[in-house]
Amino acid sequence: MKRTAVLVSAAALTTLGSTLDLAHAQPALAHDDAHVTAFSDQEQDAALKFWTTARLRAAEEVTPEPAPTRAGPIPSPTADDGPALTVPPLPAPASTDAEAGRENQVPALASSPKPWRGGGLIHRTSGKVFFQNATGATFSCSATVANSSNKSVVLTAAHCVVDPATGDGYRKWVFIPGYSHGGRPFGTFTAKKLFHLKRYVTSNNGDNWDFAFASMRKHNGRTLADTVGAQGIRFNTPMARHVHSFGYGGTPAEGSGERLNHCQGREHADTTRPGSTMRGIDCVQTGGSSGGGFLAGFDADKGSGYLIGDISVGNGVSEFHPRLGDAARTLYRKASRS
Repeated sequence: MKRTAVLVSAAALTTLGSTLDLAHAQPALAHDDAHVTAFSDQEQDAALKFWTTARLRAAEEVTPEPAPTRAGPIPSPTADDGPALTVPPLPAPASTDAEAGRENQVPALASSPKPWRGGGLIHRTSGKVFFQNATGATFSCSATVANSSNKSVVLTAAHCVVDPATGDGYRKWVFIPGYSHGGRPFGTFTAKKLFHLKRYVTSNNGDNWDFAFASMRKHNGRTLADTVGAQGIRFNTPMARHVHSFGYGGTPAEGSGERLNHCQGREHADTTRPGSTMRGIDCVQTGGSSGGGFLAGFDADKGSGYLIGDISVGNGVSEFHPRLGDAARTLYRKASRS
């Protein structure tokens, strides 16, 4: 994840369809703020060949530069409000050997991340992202499968899809659900398109918009959600709930990026930075956890809940996520249709 001073980096288809129809019925942004990075089939094939096991292990936890400060209004907490929208989780297919040996135990509340040993939907729908920047360096982040009409969307951080200093989109972008110690239990999915807001790069409070969605190509003829299931997602929701976060932090205490870690706590506002509309909990995951999911309404027995943000920045005591408001809902809708 990034730090503030030193950045380190279902429901039945009928129910889902009617829920997404509600999302489509809402008015779009006054102007199209979405930036889309698209990859051809040939580029995706090349990405699959590129990401050997050796390259996966050699990739560094993402360490982006801070987004440049530019003139412009600082958003207010209510500037991105709209009607609440909830998309339900999609249960995973029948159990596989990849789930064997999991213990359904939730770590006690703590100020530092703990290994996730509970199994369930979250260990399938969480995963690692790998990509290459313009200079050829390789990096990793975290991401989570979000239920969508195309069953092919993941939520991650904007700084995991675009260089915030230059606006250049990252390449050779792949997602490995259920990643653990180099294993690919459900295969490697390549990104067809990456979606982030232009204001993430151009605004003077870019962290407020540090979310992104990726639309993934099918693997072995199956969509991502049909392969591993999907978490629910919520937009325009209130604060002050008990939430959980999941990511692949890169420190030795977090398994050096090779295992899924977990934090939980009561959500609070980010009062440490002027103009911030972010929310967080008193727990800090480190580089590589960027983009990992924040979930509300989390059922530890099932490992399922509702995405309400992604791990973005921290201040050494708390980790924060951008709020998923109307701008995020519009971006999600675009990804869901791609």
